[in-house]
Order: sequence, then C-alpha cells, then structure tokens
Amino acid sequence: MSTLATAAVVAAGLSLPMSQASAQTGEATGYATQNGGTTGGAGGQTVRATTGTQIHQALCDRPSTSTPVIIEVEGTINHGNTSKVSGDSCDTADDVIELKRISNVTIVGVGGGAVFDQLGIHIRESRNIIIQNVTVRNVKKSGSPTSNGGDAIGMESDVRNVWVDHVTLEASGGESEGYDGLFDMKNNTQYVTLSYSILRNSGRGGLVGSSESDRSNGYVTYHHNRYEDIDSRAPLLRGGIGHMYNNHYVGLHKSGINSRAGARAKVENNYFKDSKDVLGTFYTDERGSWEVSGNIFDNVTWSSEGDENYPAGPDPRSTTSVSIPYSYELDDAGCVLEVLEQTAGAGKGNRTSDGNCEAEEPTDPGPTDPGPTDPDPTDPDPTDPTDPPGGTNLSIGAGADGSSKASGTSYGNVIDGDMSTYWSPSGSTGRISVKWGSDATVSAINIREAAGAEGNIGSWKVVDHDTGAVLTTGSGAGVITFAPTSLRKVNFEITSSNGTPRVAEFETYAG
Repeated sequence: MSTLATAAVVAAGLSLPMSQASAQTGEATGYATQNGGTTGGAGGQTVRATTGTQIHQALCDRPSTSTPVIIEVEGTINHGNTSKVSGDSCDTADDVIELKRISNVTIVGVGGGAVFDQLGIHIRESRNIIIQNVTVRNVKKSGSPTSNGGDAIGMESDVRNVWVDHVTLEASGGESEGYDGLFDMKNNTQYVTLSYSILRNSGRGGLVGSSESDRSNGYVTYHHNRYEDIDSRAPLLRGGIGHMYNNHYVGLHKSGINSRAGARAKVENNYFKDSKDVLGTFYTDERGSWEVSGNIFDNVTWSSEGDENYPAGPDPRSTTSVSIPYSYELDDAGCVLEVLEQTAGAGKGNRTSDGNCEAEEPTDPGPTDPGPTDPDPTDPDPTDPTDPPGGTNLSIGAGADGSSKASGTSYGNVIDGDMSTYWSPSGSTGRISVKWGSDATVSAINIREAAGAEGNIGSWKVVDHDTGAVLTTGSGAGVITFAPTSLRKVNFEITSSNGTPRVAEFETYAG
C-alpha cells in the first residue's frame, strides 16, 4: 500500500499490486460484480501471445467455448499479424480481435506493454470477459485500414459481464477522419464496468444503445477514468442505468454525459474541467434523468435550454434517484486529478485508489488573538438573526474541507470569520467539515447562511467524521446542539435544499 500526499490531497491510499502486471490483477468492481460476477479466465490456463493470430489461436485451442483462459499479450497487435483461426471453440475474423459466442476469457497486457494498433476488440454474444492493461489506438471505420466498425472496444448482441480495466483508448480525430466510438455497447449489453482507464483525442467517447429504440442495454459503471479532448458521448446513455463516479472530464467540446431516451445516470464525485454541457439530454427530445452529488464543475460552460437541448447546468440538480446494488468507496472530487495521474491507463501497474482520499485546500486561519481594534470574529453580525453559544468559536484556526465546492467558493470561507465569503456545494447537496489536529470537544455548531441565501438549507445531519456516528439531524440553518463529543473532524452534511446552499460560517463551540 502506498500513500499519495501533496499540498492538495491528503489520505489518498493507492493499492500497488506490482510495477508490471503479470496476468490479471485485482477483482471486478461496479456493475460487473452483479449477475453472478465477472472473473474472466480465472482458474484456466495462461497463454502468452505476441500477435493477434496467437490470441485467436489461444481461443481456438480450448476444449470448449467456455473453458477459462488467460491470454497474456505483449507487443504490438496489428493488421499484419491478426488472421482468422478456425476451431470448434472459437469464431474469429481477420483484422479484429473477435470474442464471439464465448465466455470466461481474460486478455491482459504484460511485460513491456500491449498495443492494439489500428485494430479493435469486438465482443459479441459473449459473457464473463476481462480486458486489462492494454492500449487500443486509431481504430477506423472508414479509410484504410478499418477494424471493428471504428470502435476501439465494441460490445453488441446479448453481451453480459465485462470488466475493462486500466486501458488506454485513443484516436486521432473524429468521424470525418474515419474514427467512431472508443467504448460502445449495443443490442442488449449489460453488467459492464470501465475503470481506471484513459479515453482521449476522439470525436466520440462511447455510447450505450445504438438508437433511441435500443434501450435493452445498461447497468454500466464508469469509475476513475479520464476523458480528455472528446467532442461528445462521455458517454451517451440510451435507456438503462449508468453510474459515473470519480472520473475526470477535461476538454469535452460539445457535450459530456448525455442521458436520454429514459436513461438514468448517477453522477457523483467527478471533476469536470474546461468543458461544455457536461451533463444533460442533448440532440433529442426523448429525455433522460440524473442524480448528482459531490461533483466539481471547474470552468464549465452551459448552453441555453432549447429544442433537443436540455443541459443540467448551470446549477445541476438531481431529477431522479438511483439505487446502487454494490458497495464502493468514493474519493473526494478534489482528489480525482491527482489520483488518476498515478493510476489511470495502461502501463500504470494496475494501481488503484482505496477510496479514502480527501481533498484539502490550504487555508489561512488569520489571527487567533484579535487586537483591541480588530473585530472579534466570534461576534455575530449585528443583523444576523442567529444567537451563537457562549465561548470561543473553535473553528477559527482550524481546517476545513468538503465533498465539493462550486466555482468561486472555498472550504476555508466557512472558518474565516467573514460573513461576506461562503462555501457552496457543486450541486444541491454536499458536505462541509471543520477539523483539528488533535481532539476537540464540541457540543454545538452554528451554521450561518450567506446574505440572500437564507432558508436555502433543507435537511441535514451532523456526523463525527472518524466514527461515522450521526450526532443529530434536522433542517434549516442556525444553532445546533448535541451531546458533548470528543472528535477531530465534524461534518455538516446537507441532504436536501430549497435553493443553492451558501454557508458563510461553520462555527463550533465546546458548549
């Protein structure tokens, strides 16, 4: 286990299986764990391949189409070394890695790396497939040479349980240059996870469903992926359920997560940067929905709502609720950039985060002993209706962090004694925390809303961060009391709102 620590990130654990992956490492996550799980070729023979033809041969040499096999790939797989191989346990084709009508297969890059150059991976009428630690690049659907309809990885026709992990999928342009999607699912494909991967330099990131009527796909998890320099489809989700968490989206030029045709997307703790229309329903009147929490929107622009254009922003709010059947750990959205820099993509040793990363921004607590002419930061504003408990505001001189922050706001604003600055979550709900370097006894907090935002905070709960104990619950801002508790970090978690929450001060008192 390794610990990632920078000025911006604390408590980020990275699991380091090994510097170079040899055979499959780790276990499936997300929706790939459902429907019986995804184990690939675990328990089967391990075969080494340095050409596409050898990959096909490894499939064809099995006793049956379901005999488990782990295919370790090293080197460059291309059109010149990928030919059809025949056999009772396979159904392959020239110029594409064909996983067709088979099950229980792992393809994993080893050694110096595996690159599928201008040649895609096609999964059709198959189940229990793992693809790990490979790069697939510049697959074309037009021009020369072509492969897999232009998809880097494509799944279609009754596909079940696929885990794609630590891969790099990239193109060198959009549809006009001959490229299509990087990660596509069509015609009844379900229980898929894409994790710790990089998708970049493409017009289309990927889709779920080939048309508005193709709604038989879904149960797809996208986590800890980096989408970079993508025009749209990050992904396009038609029908079904998608779960997107701890991803980094940068340079989405036209649109991002496009939930449409009745689709439902759970979008949490992602970091969106320098992008346009990162969430919504686009290019259709058949709308989808989304549940949002903990996301960061950094320099994101939003178009106006209009015909076939329904952006979720500029103040994204949930329009549905999505229940997730599997367990998972969330890194803070503010950690995502740093975590993915060390984990995402092929050739990173299949490293993963332990989900305990908390973002922290440096704060200047200011003087703790105001001079005789300085205003006392513990005194309430003369016009502020709240009446704080007696004693010292323990938040002055403490630290602060949270689940997300809206553009232009800061965690440190809630502990600076200044009612003119504030923190807002990036959505309608979120967490703001005050923390100390040693145990502090707290029995009361005072949540003070910024001017113009009074009454925006709905329901909330106060939580001892280290133990997870809920100290009290309620609704609305103001003074909140509970049994004296010794703790190092106290969370104020907003679970519903009547408008955009704006917390100017999060004061804490011993009693």
